[in-house]
Amino acid sequence: MSLVSPEWAMWLSPWVLGLLGLCIGSFLNVVIYRLPLMLEREWLSDTAEFLQDKAMLKRGLGAADKRVNEIAGFAEGLGAESEARPSLSLSRPRSRCPHCGHVLAWHENLPVIGWLRLRGRCSACKAPFGARYPIVEAATAALFATIAWHFGPSTATLVYLAAVALLIALAMIDFDTTLLPDGLNFALMGLGLTAAWQHWTPVSLPDAALGLLFGYGSLWALATAYQLLRGRRGMAEGDFKLFAALGALLGWQQLLPIILLSSAVGAVVGIYMVLARRHGREVPIPFGPYLVGGGLAALFFGQQLLLTLYPMLAG
Repeated sequence: MSLVSPEWAMWLSPWVLGLLGLCIGSFLNVVIYRLPLMLEREWLSDTAEFLQDKAMLKRGLGAADKRVNEIAGFAEGLGAESEARPSLSLSRPRSRCPHCGHVLAWHENLPVIGWLRLRGRCSACKAPFGARYPIVEAATAALFATIAWHFGPSTATLVYLAAVALLIALAMIDFDTTLLPDGLNFALMGLGLTAAWQHWTPVSLPDAALGLLFGYGSLWALATAYQLLRGRRGMAEGDFKLFAALGALLGWQQLLPIILLSSAVGAVVGIYMVLARRHGREVPIPFGPYLVGGGLAALFFGQQLLLTLYPMLAG
């Protein structure tokens, strides 16, 4: 970890990065909503194309020609329907009301302020916008400012800003859809390894590499053992990759505090949701947000957690 040049230091102050966090948070709202939708459309299109292979269907299913033609015909219709959907990317089309399609003006899109000016409702149809939009923006701003205050004008600050943006997107997407996109997980892994390699953070490259290996391997082993005992998966592969990415970013030493914190909070929340009858026992509870919470705690309080935890285990 090293300090940035004096001319750049002023741009890494809490106030400046807090304002940047508001803007990044606004973009993260777009990523959280659109990225899983883009992935699902891509998967549907790929599935439709795959299911139109009649020779594969006949080999794989051993089905009669009539049944093969039925499946291929359905897949062809699915593909056509998928292709007919309007194109969607992170930049196009412009933000609009999900209820009436009203395209938001620039002043309606201002982070937090736009939502407050509209009083949380569309200016055209008066349908409510979720309060989560300004919450994500304000939380990103607060985390960016805290990183600037905690780590100062250093290369570590730049790394952790990017990491926090990725973590917020991962947590919210998993909360909404139980998906942890590979693209975001791999970006976080690459960021952690590159930062360690270039000495942008206090984590050494061997510690980052071991964090990646142990993070993935430990959750994979737990999930495999659970499947052998219970006959079903207790955790998805995206969680393995997210834990591995946190290990690459923060080092293998932080894996135990992260998993203990996230498991404790996840258990409390899960029990509450089941007992309050708001969540069926058979419905999976996304673990990604709890891993992210544990990772953020380790980012800001990692040294204190290590000093507290490991002596307790040794004793």
